[in-house]
Amino acid sequence: MAEDVEKITPFADDARGKTEQVREMFDSIAPDYDLMNRAMTFGIDRLWRRKAVGMLGRVKHDDILDIATGTGDLAIALARRLKPRAVTGIDLSAGMVEIGRRKVDEAGLAGVVTLGIADCLALPFADASFDAVTCAYGVRNFSDLAAGLREMHRVLRPGGMVMILELSTPTGRLVRPLYDFYAGRFIPALGRMVSGSDAAYSYLPASIAAVPQRAAMEALMAEAGFEAAATRQLTFGTCCIYTGRKPSATD
Repeated sequence: MAEDVEKITPFADDARGKTEQVREMFDSIAPDYDLMNRAMTFGIDRLWRRKAVGMLGRVKHDDILDIATGTGDLAIALARRLKPRAVTGIDLSAGMVEIGRRKVDEAGLAGVVTLGIADCLALPFADASFDAVTCAYGVRNFSDLAAGLREMHRVLRPGGMVMILELSTPTGRLVRPLYDFYAGRFIPALGRMVSGSDAAYSYLPASIAAVPQRAAMEALMAEAGFEAAATRQLTFGTCCIYTGRKPSATD
């Protein structure tokens, strides 16, 4: 259930809402975020992004919105491979966006990619503003997942595609025990060693376990108004790409 992941917060004894806690968490780990991503996934996160970007190449993608853009890896990949007119990335964390802007400048993509600070539950864009909406490793952090999906649907143009890349729990009997050890023991220990943050990398496996996955995520997307919701599993089910389409005016 979506309500389960919405109750998972980075700081268990903190009375603030999830949005405020997530913002603080990402601000604190921003300098080490990219390094931790590479280390935790052994670099496979780059392959996952490439696959996700490739799926968008089959649909109209002149104007793309990347939600929970973080340090801009997906936004940059979208701009490089798909050659859109514009990629707009938004994130709660000023620390993450600051690093992302530097990466955009270094990539020579400042004329295409624009990163800013905004709340995914109240996107500062008009209805039907984008051909495609993406979100990588972000929906676990929404304080209201259903509301976030509705906002994605609202800002999409009719016929537009949503693509959500998210970590998931494998279901295979051979892989699951290894994954449980990796997620429950290895990731928190690595997080403490590299970033010094115990909360962030204990929150990560807890939020992965709680987020709606596969058919459950597809059902939430359908409730938000998307049609043809589908799941593509990657790397033994440790990551999933969810796609859906906003019905066109002629549907």
